[in-house]
Amino acid sequence: MKTVLITGATSGIGHATSLRLADAGRYRLILCGRRSDRLRALETELASKCPVVTCGFDMRDREAMVTALETLPDEFAAVDVLINNAGNAHGLEPIHEGSLQDWDAMLDINVKALLAITRLVSPGMVERKSGQILNIGSIAAKESYPNGAVYCGSKAAVDAITQGMRMDLHAFGIRVGAIHPGMVETEFSLVRFKGDGDRADAVYRGLQPLTADDIARTVQWVIEQPEHVVIADLVVLPTAQASATRVQRG
Repeated sequence: MKTVLITGATSGIGHATSLRLADAGRYRLILCGRRSDRLRALETELASKCPVVTCGFDMRDREAMVTALETLPDEFAAVDVLINNAGNAHGLEPIHEGSLQDWDAMLDINVKALLAITRLVSPGMVERKSGQILNIGSIAAKESYPNGAVYCGSKAAVDAITQGMRMDLHAFGIRVGAIHPGMVETEFSLVRFKGDGDRADAVYRGLQPLTADDIARTVQWVIEQPEHVVIADLVVLPTAQASATRVQRG
């Protein structure tokens, strides 16, 4: 039974992945998130399906992250699969009008927190000469779009970091890859537009976007490939989307 650590487990893709892997019955789950009430509810829901432990901390709180991982129960201490899912988007303004606070949040969580938790988990994988790291990126990693320079830059960084990680870790038998989703209907747009439900709904109006479970199913497929197979880089789009900016609305 492999131990899987999922960041950003309380909503969207992370939540859907937690449900899907729990249903598989083949994994111990370490579920991380900042909303303790959602974590408790998720742990209660999944406890009958698989071994599960939750870690409540903000990804920007380095000390809390370290404490959470250092105090895991012994049976969860060796992480076999790290799913770097936690991420955020804030605002959609041109570069000369953007918020420095929004930019800090995106770079802190999308890039720096991903690096921090990978730095904590990967030495154990190196020591055991096995493991897998799967980073959840975005179509924005592949092509920038207007008013999204910093978000796109943060995801392009994830793409580059993933490639570098794979080069650094492949000698130790560690598989490293990324999934880059296109339009997925989650809380993503609601957060980006700071709770403006009408503006968030308009993002998906007139088309069928991906669901969080579509990506969760893809995550499961990736991590269940044979040990000699690495899904290094995978872009997943809804049929209605051809690129970051080309969408067919019916």
